[in-house]
Amino acid sequence: MKLLASHGKHDLADERWNAYGQFTYIYGWKQAFSAAYTNADGSINSLLPTPEQSFTGSATLHLGAKPWKGGEVYFVPELISERPLSNLKGLGGAVQNFELQKGGAETPTLYVSRIYLRQTLELGGDEVKEDSGPSQVGTTYRSRRVNLTVGNFSILDFFDKNAFDIDPRQGLFSLAFLTYSAYDFASNARGYSWGGVSELFWDRWSARYGRITPPKQPNQLPTDFRLAKYYGDQIEVEHDHQLGHREGVLRVLGYRNREDIGRFSDAIRVFKANPLENAANCTTFNYGSTNANAPDLCWVRKPNTKTGIGIFGEQYITHGIGVFSRGMYSDGKTEVDAYTSTDRSASFGVLAKGARWSRPLDVGGVGYNLGWISNPHAQYLGLGGIDGFVGDGHIRARSEQVLDAFYSLNLHKAYWLAGDYQRIRNPGFNADRGPVDVISVKLHGEF
Repeated sequence: MKLLASHGKHDLADERWNAYGQFTYIYGWKQAFSAAYTNADGSINSLLPTPEQSFTGSATLHLGAKPWKGGEVYFVPELISERPLSNLKGLGGAVQNFELQKGGAETPTLYVSRIYLRQTLELGGDEVKEDSGPSQVGTTYRSRRVNLTVGNFSILDFFDKNAFDIDPRQGLFSLAFLTYSAYDFASNARGYSWGGVSELFWDRWSARYGRITPPKQPNQLPTDFRLAKYYGDQIEVEHDHQLGHREGVLRVLGYRNREDIGRFSDAIRVFKANPLENAANCTTFNYGSTNANAPDLCWVRKPNTKTGIGIFGEQYITHGIGVFSRGMYSDGKTEVDAYTSTDRSASFGVLAKGARWSRPLDVGGVGYNLGWISNPHAQYLGLGGIDGFVGDGHIRARSEQVLDAFYSLNLHKAYWLAGDYQRIRNPGFNADRGPVDVISVKLHGEF
């Protein structure tokens, strides 16, 4: 777009259309680690203790248009290829590569990640310039306005946006830092939903509400479009501020899902009342456990509610260097439906842009995340049950922890090479396993 603008053929400040793209390849290597047991008694969700390799490759095209005043349309096709560690089993929120949450296979898969309409209603205030970028036409808004969005998107396009506006593909590698680990936002297995979002911007304050579609079955691709019956609701209030002339943000987010999901206590109760209603005898949707001595959520799925509340803060402490923290408490009564197995989470970290050492396009940082499961969840796993991602057959329940450190080196204009190291303690919330070390590299380009 800048090339067209330099020849006088495009207005970046007031675009009628734009087109951007990216490609990202991430390779990860997991070292062997110690484990007291793996997939005990027919459970199938352990992270394998042997060395493993993993990769993701993605390519995305962002197409945007402004067909009328205040109206914007976006269409985003994406290609993904991946090989997860241990078939994406055995880790709660500490999945070492955030792109693995999109699902897929080693054979590249093409799909539409986003197609949505946004209408802006101006309410006055100062002018706010939005730069041209992926899924954002260059335009000018008012600081007081309402945005209405309908279509297919990731709810993270609007809620709990990434720290310091750093593209997730140039930030911390771990899924634990993409958003709250305990934020089980309704979506299909790739992290996308259909629905609507309304946003109110009032100078330094903003508030937003969204209702989106859940999957038909937990952690699967097919979508349930019965939004009056099954849905994910979220509401967020945000305030931008300055401390010592340094920008910062505070947000509070709450979510409530109404979905066809199972409660851990119900699965335990049913199994104890009738041991034949065990994991090996499931006749409805299940995750494939062959443990005949374990409860399973397949017997108790029905309309249930899942709720959570979280708080996020970020603050620049000097030019180009900022700190962030987020924490969420979910009720922990029901199974994971779309994101991670974590019921409560807390994370904090530091991100630095390279302008301070004359590398303005470099980014580096370090983060630490802790994730917990509820007592009913731990009891269920301790009896040999599994959920969508974790379940070793036994458990000595502890917080799953990940330390993630990375540096992204700008090679030339829009190309970056990054290295990353992660140490994961108590994988799958189980102190009988680990710690796990993962080393990764990433090549990222934009066009």
